[in-house]
Amino acid sequence: MTRKNAWTGDPVDEVLPTRSLLLFGFQHVLVMAASPITAVFLVSKALNFSDAVTTSLICATFLVCGLGSILQSFGPAGFGARLPFIMVPGGAPIAIFLAIAQATDVQTAVGAVILTAVFYFLALPVFRRLLRYFPPVVVGTMLLLVSVNLVRIYGGTITGKPGSEGFADPINVGLALATIGLTVVFARVFTGTLRRIAVMLGLIAGSLLAFALGHMSVGGVLDGPVIALPQLFPFGMPKFDLYAALPLIVFSIISMAEATGQTIATADIVGRRGDAHAIVPSTIRGDAVASLLGGLFGTSLIITSGENVGIVRATGVKSRYVTAAAGVILVLMALFAPVGRLATALPGPVVGGTAVIVFSIIGVIGIDLLRRVDLREHGPMVTLASALSMGLLPILVPGVYSQFPQWAQMILGNGLAAGTITAVIVNAMFGATSGATSGQAEPSTKEAGREALAE
Repeated sequence: MTRKNAWTGDPVDEVLPTRSLLLFGFQHVLVMAASPITAVFLVSKALNFSDAVTTSLICATFLVCGLGSILQSFGPAGFGARLPFIMVPGGAPIAIFLAIAQATDVQTAVGAVILTAVFYFLALPVFRRLLRYFPPVVVGTMLLLVSVNLVRIYGGTITGKPGSEGFADPINVGLALATIGLTVVFARVFTGTLRRIAVMLGLIAGSLLAFALGHMSVGGVLDGPVIALPQLFPFGMPKFDLYAALPLIVFSIISMAEATGQTIATADIVGRRGDAHAIVPSTIRGDAVASLLGGLFGTSLIITSGENVGIVRATGVKSRYVTAAAGVILVLMALFAPVGRLATALPGPVVGGTAVIVFSIIGVIGIDLLRRVDLREHGPMVTLASALSMGLLPILVPGVYSQFPQWAQMILGNGLAAGTITAVIVNAMFGATSGATSGQAEPSTKEAGREALAE
């Protein structure tokens, strides 16, 4: 719908009535809510966290996403873009966080998040010069490796561990397949905003099916305190290891490129006056602060999301105060403990099915990027082949580098890091940097997957 009123300033600075702020803000929350839930589930299931830790992490993630959204909406002192941004856990950072935690421990993974947040500030003055080393062949390869790695990990949440009791239970596998099927049906049948939350609707429908089959219990949702504060350093003091943090630091350069594209596109959509490029550093500083705060609460990187831009287009409501209201709602959800306990009650196979389709679409996005590269040329062909060799080997053959020194395992044993770094180096060797992203960022991992469903 299009809003018409007497407002004569920038539409992005319009202050709507409280009722409208809450209504439109809640709509943003519905679109992004699956991101923190699935992100925490991925980490918790893979690292065998208890229900109490999972609940705390879900609340912490909602809290940081909410505070980050408020920061980006208001932009005090140049920290935040003063644009209608919602912040979410990124898909690729979650995969890298998991890989670091599995190769070392979760304290080192948390330390890597904090180091990466600091790197944002250090790299900001020169990051545009680094983008030339990340042309489509590099970014496409990374997205493809992210997809394969996350589907492998999330497949384990559906089947359980090989050899364990109930491994590959047909009901669990069936719930995952039903969730995937329902998500596709919703994406096909619905239009507009409902289509954009097809993933969330699929998650809800799969959970209702699991509840009907007796595979989901909500009995403990109302047990325990109603109000709870997320815990700082839930895993103890972080460990800082630059070698281990390298994969996440490498990704942060791509994240800055994504932030550049999202800022320019959003500023144009909402009619922000002035040079949109000048706002980019503020967006990145906001990402850095949110990620640093996320590290303190035990989460992975928290970054700006482009998926809420679709709501801005659909409703014509461009006010940054709406996303600030969404941030407030997220903070309140974080403090309301039953929300976290309800999210914890979601069946693993249902969450796994949701994640598998989303992360598979990330692979499709990577393939689409690679399709723009002329792979008949020798340089791009060798770049892709060598990167896939180094990236897929540790993903498909776990433990292949188990006899190597620990520092080598951290890099070579991380398929995302090994593949991406290989792509950067080999691509540079062939002098093929002309196709760099140059600020026109591709859709970000998990968010782009859900947007692809809405096409």
